[in-house]
Amino acid sequence: MPDSELIMTFDPNTIEHLGVRMYSTLPPVLAELIANAHDADAETVTLTLNDENEEKEIVVEDDGDGMSFDEINRKFLRIGRNRRTDDKCDVTPKGRKIIGKKGLGKLSFFGIAHQIKISTRQAGQENIFSMEWEDIMTEEGEYRPKILERDAPCLPEAHGTKIVLRQIQRLTDFTPDQLANSLSKMFIIDSDFKVKIIHNSKDPIFVSNDRRFSSLDKEVEWKVPSDSKYEDNYDNADRIVGRLMATKKPIPENTNMRGITLFSRNKLVNSPKYFSGSTSSHFFSYLTGWLKVDFIDDLEEDVIATNRQSLNWGHEEMADLHNHLHGLTNWLERDWRKKRKEKREKKISDETKINLPDWFGKLPEDIRGNVEPLITTIIGNAELPDETHNDAVRRIHNIAPEYPRYHWRHLHSEVRAASRVDYQRSDYYRAFYEAVKRYVDAVKRKSGSEQTSGSGIMGDAFGKNNHALLQVAAHYKKPDGNAFQSTTIQNIQEGQKHLSMGVVTGGRNPLSHEEISDLRDSHLFTEKDCLDALSLLSHLFTRLDKAQKKT
Repeated sequence: MPDSELIMTFDPNTIEHLGVRMYSTLPPVLAELIANAHDADAETVTLTLNDENEEKEIVVEDDGDGMSFDEINRKFLRIGRNRRTDDKCDVTPKGRKIIGKKGLGKLSFFGIAHQIKISTRQAGQENIFSMEWEDIMTEEGEYRPKILERDAPCLPEAHGTKIVLRQIQRLTDFTPDQLANSLSKMFIIDSDFKVKIIHNSKDPIFVSNDRRFSSLDKEVEWKVPSDSKYEDNYDNADRIVGRLMATKKPIPENTNMRGITLFSRNKLVNSPKYFSGSTSSHFFSYLTGWLKVDFIDDLEEDVIATNRQSLNWGHEEMADLHNHLHGLTNWLERDWRKKRKEKREKKISDETKINLPDWFGKLPEDIRGNVEPLITTIIGNAELPDETHNDAVRRIHNIAPEYPRYHWRHLHSEVRAASRVDYQRSDYYRAFYEAVKRYVDAVKRKSGSEQTSGSGIMGDAFGKNNHALLQVAAHYKKPDGNAFQSTTIQNIQEGQKHLSMGVVTGGRNPLSHEEISDLRDSHLFTEKDCLDALSLLSHLFTRLDKAQKKT
């Protein structure tokens, strides 16, 4: 090969298949050029997109090592060169793990551009050459790029490579924010490597790791391996690191972010994939994130597809990796359901002031068995707005609050005040007893009776007709304004007296002979007995409220 020429030897089918067809959109083209800059130990790569004029132009410039004239021939123009094998080195002078392996990424720019100009500086010399797509395709396996500058002097400290793409495909999108987001999904950007995009001389924007999931609303996050409790016998489990998350709402399918993305040496090697084996799982719509599996680049056999979108899952060691990720995904789903339930319960509890676990714990088993699954279903429906969640929980709580059987009795306020604490402690007889005491005191106070016993007070207050200190029903009239028959009034008065005496006897007399705990624990006086008795007391209290003193 004459040392005054640049020569690229190739198979035209290789150029067409690995250039035009594989790299037909802007992000993967630029991703390959960024990877080249990374491997050249660049600290900054600047992507300049110009479309102010009718003719679009893309400039990719880095401050890496650059290339000599000889290196352009031996390395850049050699299709299919494996740098790691040829240089017998797996790391750059700065210690970076080399991304490039197949020597095909340099063809990527032909996917969107037909004219390429490359200038590269190293050791005080600059070389500039251009390549034309139409000229390449008319050659028969050997193409000589046009040399524009050969070893031209430049500043000794100058270094790096600048690639200008022209004759850009008409449909190539120059939306910088969207491009930055796309590139963030193809690279993990380390602190010593910056990628910035400039559109028509506007302020630069940077490709960053934060952009990768910036459009998603995270609900649960796991750092791998520290937050993962999944264990199996996979040898490389501790070499898998990354960040996984589940979103609050399903991830739109058209974002291509559902599933776990795999990276090796900071570049994508497998597009987002759900490793559970079944995309019918509800979890599939919420899971995203990335994992670094750098060890796959250390295998003797290349398991990364040419387009770096998938791994060879039929390979024995990749099958082991897949099985591990399958188990990890299943563990994540179980942990997600648990954590999501806890988070949403806390959020709803904070916003509604209803402590869900406490509420459920104060429901009888038969009622809880209906209420809790209903609330869990409501909380689990991420499509519902938060206010709908809160409103539904409030309404169900209003229907079946803590101690619902007590609530459903709609007890008189004085009965509730006297009995509530003991009832909630399941001390049912004492709850009834305290309510009876409250009733006796209220009757004595309103009637003015001077009797000392409970039964005596009731007889005094509600005795027959003119002998009663309180008239329970004498002042009531029929809807037509006429008085009730005297026997009706008398019967209601007598009923109030006898029911009051009976409830006093039932509430106080047993205590003279038995322990309250024995009555409770023997089930001789059950929760239902307590509620029935409290309901009767509420009826008597309501009559008492409306009773009138004898004049």
